[in-house]
Amino acid sequence: MASTIQPLPTEVVYLITAGEVIDCFGSVVRELVENSLDAGATRIVVSLWPQQWRVRVADNGWGMNFDDLQQAATAHTTSKIHSSADLWKIKSLGFRGEALHSLTTLADLEIFSRAVGINEGWRVVYGDNGEVLETEVTAIAPGTVVTVDNLFANYPARRQGLPNATQQMKTVQGIIQQIALCHPHVTYQVWQNDREWFTICPASSVGKLIPQILPQVKQGDLKEIKLEIPNPQSTITLVIGLPDRCHRHRPDWVKVAINGRMIKSPELEQTILSSFHKTLPRDRYPVCFLHLAISPDQINWNRNPAKTEIYLNEINSWQEQITEAINQALRISEANLKESVHTTRVSNLLKVSEKKGSYNFNSKNVDTNTHNYLKAVAQVSNTYIIAEHSGGMWLVEQHIAHERVLYEQICDHWQIVPVETPIILYQLSPTQVAQLERINLDIEPFGEQLWAVRTIPAMLKTREDSAEALLELSWGGDLQTAQVAVACRTAIRNGTPMSLTEMQQLLDDWQRTRNPLTCPHGRPIYLSLEESALSRFFRRHWVVGKSHGI
Repeated sequence: MASTIQPLPTEVVYLITAGEVIDCFGSVVRELVENSLDAGATRIVVSLWPQQWRVRVADNGWGMNFDDLQQAATAHTTSKIHSSADLWKIKSLGFRGEALHSLTTLADLEIFSRAVGINEGWRVVYGDNGEVLETEVTAIAPGTVVTVDNLFANYPARRQGLPNATQQMKTVQGIIQQIALCHPHVTYQVWQNDREWFTICPASSVGKLIPQILPQVKQGDLKEIKLEIPNPQSTITLVIGLPDRCHRHRPDWVKVAINGRMIKSPELEQTILSSFHKTLPRDRYPVCFLHLAISPDQINWNRNPAKTEIYLNEINSWQEQITEAINQALRISEANLKESVHTTRVSNLLKVSEKKGSYNFNSKNVDTNTHNYLKAVAQVSNTYIIAEHSGGMWLVEQHIAHERVLYEQICDHWQIVPVETPIILYQLSPTQVAQLERINLDIEPFGEQLWAVRTIPAMLKTREDSAEALLELSWGGDLQTAQVAVACRTAIRNGTPMSLTEMQQLLDDWQRTRNPLTCPHGRPIYLSLEESALSRFFRRHWVVGKSHGI
């Protein structure tokens, strides 16, 4: 019996390779733009004609000389690796030498290029399998222009299986935005059907670029930090949306990049989501972009044709580093006290104040020798603490600030303690009884429709309303939900007068929490009134003579 296993013809191998690398408009754009970035481009222009199945990418990179152009579309040719050992020290975005060759099997390919330092450029047209069909000298600025035409013309079934043009253009837009996040110093201009579609301008950092992609997010809504890790030598760049200012309905802006390329990493994405736990409202997700610059020998890129799935060595260590970086970004520090934030809310507040024309602040003396970032000044309506700092003042809501303090204390020191006199609860349903047992409370029948609770969370032991608190805990949720409920029940109530010492103690405790921006339910804890906003409102920039009509 003849063997049924036979080697594939060379042309079939090439087609399989092409299908892995080039499967839609978006993959063409991704491969060509990555090549431009590898060539040092600072300006990339992408032109799209969906109905003609045409893509053109032009850049101002290093360009190619004639010899390079002769081999550019040959199978598995690349300037970026030369041996198997190079696969473990990859620093470029494209390295397999498949993209241009794959395009010659699926479309018409034409390249104009002129290398930096050379006085002439070349136009080269390629045929099947990367064969050079035409060459001619041409006038072109240093850089490269690649045109892909009649994509999938020989494979109508492939075209029919792709999404419609609108969906494919949306995919292209997403790819360009992802690349821009990883390489914010580059100008990206995208045209569709000979009309400018969108432009992403260069930025000094990714945090300054994000508002171009998310217009609803303002610069003051973001916090960006950069951490240098000595061993192994690496850099963590982290941009987060501060949870009291911006968040999303879906986890679509939890993004991870490594060494200039956006990747899929369920482990790292889950680490990010866990770090924002109990800082956001229910069913809301963070805005977070994480970029790791890691030694190439820590990564295996050769896992997936799209190079989006990787093996990352020592994943647990990276998860710990990322968690600490996010915690650092969420803390209150002297450096971020003076940031211009809450601009919309402050503006609205000042407009209301301007209409009413009065304030109702009850000033008190403050010890000016204190070294705390925030100094308690007064209490408004027995609800808000006015806190002064070097750049202005904050209005802190006392109940939810205390709730954040207590919640973190409870999480760190959750304890169930016995009570001398059992707490009697009435008319509990079996579900409620099971819930109290689930959070490890000792509960037993005490008569008809009566239950005796003999152990309770430690923080409820001294409260007069502990029975009401236990009823709240009986209505469901996991242990963390119970901890939030205990913190909320135990926190100082709004309407409670506080002395200056008590206010200062609360501010000090609150500043030391891990997540001071929001309460465990995700509500913002403070409103910022910056000195610059106050100065504008009171018109302190006016010239005295002009303001008096002189």
